[in-house]
Amino acid sequence: MNREFNVLIEEDEDGILVASVPELDGCHTQARTLDELMIRIREAIQLCLEEGQGRSYIPKFVGFQRLSVDV
Repeated sequence: MNREFNVLIEEDEDGILVASVPELDGCHTQARTLDELMIRIREAIQLCLEEGQGRSYIPKFVGFQRLSVDV
């Protein structure tokens, strides 16, 4: 069975890419390049699924919004 997951990718203060999967609690990894990051997050997803951390219902992806707030 093939499942699709949303992957959130951010860059930390040291320039390291960090990927997380909102549908799978605790499923995240990091790498220096996008290619390596995608390999690692695929492996992390597979491990999370093996550990039974996947939800039976996967929320429908709607999108991300960027919001400016005065501080």
